[in-house]
Amino acid sequence: MTETTHGGAVGVKPPPTPDDRLSPAELAAKYGLSVSGARPSLPEYVRQLWARRHFILAFSRAKLTAQYTQAKLGQLWQVVTPLLNAAVYYLIFGLIMGGRKGIPGGQDNYIPFLVTGVFVFTFSQTSVLNGVRAISGNLGLVRALHFPRASLPISISLQQLQQLLYSMIVLVVILVSFGHFPGWSWILVLPALACQFLFNTGLALIMARLGSKTPDLAQLMPFITRTWLYASGVMFFLPYQLESKAHAEPWLVDLLQANPAAVYMDLIRFAFIDGYPASTLPPHVWMLALGWGLIFGIGGFVFFWKSEERYGRG
Repeated sequence: MTETTHGGAVGVKPPPTPDDRLSPAELAAKYGLSVSGARPSLPEYVRQLWARRHFILAFSRAKLTAQYTQAKLGQLWQVVTPLLNAAVYYLIFGLIMGGRKGIPGGQDNYIPFLVTGVFVFTFSQTSVLNGVRAISGNLGLVRALHFPRASLPISISLQQLQQLLYSMIVLVVILVSFGHFPGWSWILVLPALACQFLFNTGLALIMARLGSKTPDLAQLMPFITRTWLYASGVMFFLPYQLESKAHAEPWLVDLLQANPAAVYMDLIRFAFIDGYPASTLPPHVWMLALGWGLIFGIGGFVFFWKSEERYGRG
């Protein structure tokens, strides 16, 4: 122990300790300290998400309930909105532009074909559009509470899945009214929707990370998703229009049929609509459906996780 003087005052300096020789990083390691808000390992991150599964589900339900609270029709807009879109597409593409031609099973299947496509595509479209704002639109929550940020885009995909299931009730009524009754093929809808949900979740995670740093992306995405809609055959049978009207090369037809939205729409149309031949489906359609789901689901999750510690900062 040593004594020092400063301005006439006497101070006592404690003797050196072993910790004095350690760097800040070594001190933190010695006493088990970690950086506040540091990104956990990937397995640990998955465990944290699973531990908060009840929050994710409750948050998605709350968002779904609050979505139309100011509207007089309330939750009915979940079904009315895609139906109105289908009505507009039927008028423009079905009646005026002749989009009913070439529909598998005949032109009488056009309305079930169209409504199924609108509902299935809307599932992916809204996951993308809302995923862009998953972080930037919930900054107060992100900055106030500590939780895995992937909870937000995942809850958005769950919200859109619940909305699609409500829409399916109306879709079933439309299918039955046009003579397409439940059969064993309807079971195929379940694995198709599971693959699409995995794909949508990964896409929402990717867009959430990009949107957190580039808020203007939210203004651009409606134009991108609108182009995606036209390129996926929502309002018309894609191979017929490309081959008969546009005289497109076979490789271009195969490429557009293999895009994720077209794959999931084709599978669900094949499951629901009688007379929709398997020959109209793209080659290896189930491998495509599963592959798109795994590539985007796993890849999007890792891509989002890599920026975990930066969300809500700056």
